[in-house]
Amino acid sequence: MRTRGTITHGLRRRLAALSALAMGAALAVAIPTPASAAARVDNPYVGATAYVNPDWSAKAAAEPGGSSIADEPGFVWMDRIAAIEGSAQAMSLREHLDTALDQGANLFQVVIYDLPGRDCAALASNGELGPTELDRYKDDYIDPISEILADPAYANLRIVTIIEPDSLPNLVTNAGGSAGSTEACATMKANGNYEKGVGYALHTLGAIPNVYNYVDAAHHGWLGWDSNFVPAAQEFKKAATSEGATVADVTGFIVNTANYSALKEPNFKVTDTVNGTQVRQSKWIDWNYYVDELSFAQALRTELVSQGFASNIGMLIDTARNGWGGSGRPAGPGPQTSVDAYVDGGRVDRRIHAGNWCNQSGAGIGERPTSAPEPGIDAYVWAKPPGESDGNSAPVDNDEGKGFDRMCDPTYTGNGRNGNNLTGALPNSPLAGHWFSAQFQELVRNAYPALDGTPGGGGNDTQAPTAPTGVTVTAKTSGSVSLSWTASTDNTGVTGYDVFRGGVKVGSTTTTSYTDTGLTASTAYSYTIKAKDAAGNVSAASGALSATTSAGGGTGTGALKVQYKNTDSSATDNQIRMGLQLVNTGSTSVNLSTVKVRYWFTPEAGASTFGTACDYAVIGCGNLTHGVQSSGSSAAGASHYLEVGFGSGTLAAGASTGEIQLRLNKSDWSNFNEADDYSRSTTTSYADAPKIGVYVTGALAWGTAP
Repeated sequence: MRTRGTITHGLRRRLAALSALAMGAALAVAIPTPASAAARVDNPYVGATAYVNPDWSAKAAAEPGGSSIADEPGFVWMDRIAAIEGSAQAMSLREHLDTALDQGANLFQVVIYDLPGRDCAALASNGELGPTELDRYKDDYIDPISEILADPAYANLRIVTIIEPDSLPNLVTNAGGSAGSTEACATMKANGNYEKGVGYALHTLGAIPNVYNYVDAAHHGWLGWDSNFVPAAQEFKKAATSEGATVADVTGFIVNTANYSALKEPNFKVTDTVNGTQVRQSKWIDWNYYVDELSFAQALRTELVSQGFASNIGMLIDTARNGWGGSGRPAGPGPQTSVDAYVDGGRVDRRIHAGNWCNQSGAGIGERPTSAPEPGIDAYVWAKPPGESDGNSAPVDNDEGKGFDRMCDPTYTGNGRNGNNLTGALPNSPLAGHWFSAQFQELVRNAYPALDGTPGGGGNDTQAPTAPTGVTVTAKTSGSVSLSWTASTDNTGVTGYDVFRGGVKVGSTTTTSYTDTGLTASTAYSYTIKAKDAAGNVSAASGALSATTSAGGGTGTGALKVQYKNTDSSATDNQIRMGLQLVNTGSTSVNLSTVKVRYWFTPEAGASTFGTACDYAVIGCGNLTHGVQSSGSSAAGASHYLEVGFGSGTLAAGASTGEIQLRLNKSDWSNFNEADDYSRSTTTSYADAPKIGVYVTGALAWGTAP
């Protein structure tokens, strides 16, 4: 979809008060001309030179180890009306923009954060405006910001906004009926001022040609459950079509804003099982459909497109504080003695509970700001500047409207939103947004990938990971081979694996599995795997594994695959039940309306007409079609097939539809004998299914037809 590249950042000499600290750096890209700057781009981060906030940079550089990240770009927060004009301690919005021009930047990032009744579920970030002060929000906050951003002096800047963190997700989860609900959130849901405020901000700022609006979409540990996922997308659509706004005013969405959820969990997948128990059933995952932010962001993007947002929307992920490195980072999967031991021993997110959000102990700097790092992801960004507190650990009198939230108190034993667990917060923290030196130093120590010049950093780490072991074939067709292996270990942590076919690198992955496609039928191939770490150290190769593809005969070699699990323990009852999920393994999005999935079976005796049903689908059962047809095939176990279609939408590169639970029955409800059905497998966890066909515009793209 987009090319990967590091976000470059322009710097200028320190302000007079900070003249002792030099910040000069050569620009990596040319400053765009006025003519090119006026044109909209698909991804504002590609080829951009991003603004570095000198206020934050000076504080970071003054801390031990902070100089290694002091030139990273981040967002400027407009968290109250007074922030627009600035103060003796902080630059105004216009001063920030002028400084961006001085730096030679062409990308400026700003958080819009002052809704009426702001953050109704967290006292630490309460705002200055009361629940009914919508007019003041419009007149005294959004309109002045809009006037400044629209100044022709800044027309050459790509201005990226984050629209109102935490607001709309609170309406989905905390506005009534759940353990974490609050009266304040119920009030904001009833009066509609979150939706109206977001809509007004999108409409007003979206009218400025060089502004790119990204709406906050919480994180997987908040909205990843099926009860929240689709309702959240619907809520975002509602707000984006309020107060004159349209979906065209939305460039994309951001997840994990000011939070700590891991970008990737490399040591387990949501589809894993331990002794027959799904990872989803572990206490940490708690039936969530996602285990990390990347998978959540990509799936949410697909859902948002299906709800009517533009097919080219992009996602941002805040990686400022979700690195979780240091000595506490697991080197590989946990023990398989139980599903909880497996998840807890292998998860890189070391929080006590995924609902903990305030100044988390053990957290580290995450991926550096990077453009287009993954399919569907516009950028990894630093929305929350590292070192700025999430909230005060004890009551503090202030004139900023910020209360004392017990989730910032390390002695508090929790509430319904974090499962009544300890908060995991650091002690002695200041007000939200104020500098927290102890936290910054801990973030630097625990950075992942590690920072140069710090223990385990790129400048010191010379130890290579161990070689992968246990390479096996998990599935194959005439055109593909699927591999898995046992994870390597490393002194600072494994970041990925390279896959070699016949000694030539054919792909990379951050997990312990890979599918090699585009192969020739009935041909032997030799595979080896090498592990790598953040410092670029590469392991020795694994032992070689020989794998021979299946014989030819109607096998697809496209960019889609289907995964299957058996959800029916009986092969001789009156229904066929299964779980399916479609995965885009290619580099471009796929139009789902052109895709059909076929599961072949035989009905044996009994009725020749069938009923079909969708019991659950992440993308919504209403977006699916399904029915049974005669295949006309004489192959064993394949006289009929269940065909599943998709009404509309696109599947982004690297994305999955998520789980689809289906069943079928004969109209007389007589029994099947599934034991010899062509497409059936006994696997109870999702795995590639080479005997289930995927057709694109009528042509077989995956699987071997009978």
